[in-house]
Amino acid sequence: MSSETSIMKEQKIIPFLMFDKEAEEAIDYYASIFPDSTVSKREYYPNEIPGLGGKLMSATFKIAAQEFFVSNGGSHFSFSPGFSIFVRCETQEEIDKYWSELTKNGEEQPCGWVLDKYGMSWQIIPSVLHEYLQDADKEKADRVMKAMLQMTKIDIAGLNKAYQG
Repeated sequence: MSSETSIMKEQKIIPFLMFDKEAEEAIDYYASIFPDSTVSKREYYPNEIPGLGGKLMSATFKIAAQEFFVSNGGSHFSFSPGFSIFVRCETQEEIDKYWSELTKNGEEQPCGWVLDKYGMSWQIIPSVLHEYLQDADKEKADRVMKAMLQMTKIDIAGLNKAYQG
């Protein structure tokens, strides 16, 4: 059994990311950012295909045990902020690292969102945010929500301050 076949069987639902022509560059970039990333079997378009010849046709990669399938499909494919990759972080250092890497040649967006240089939307969010927003004390949760809405990159100290009042 090929490595791609076994990877595709490990996870029932796998996000499929369709790039214009930069899928290989993107997955190598993502794998360099996130620890324990792997890129599996790569398949390439035959050289005879106009615009895509020699480019990556498809590959699978894994970030933090989440599998993705990627392909280059041409310029009529693009990403939408309606789909994003959510990265749950435990520390401010982790947030800062992913934020710094993913905003290189990308775009910072409100409330912990990043649009990377390939057009993929990411949410770089601390685990504590969900906990605070789900707090039974509605006033605490509302203060945290208001604080978060004022942030671009999420600041855990700022969330803690809002939570504590």
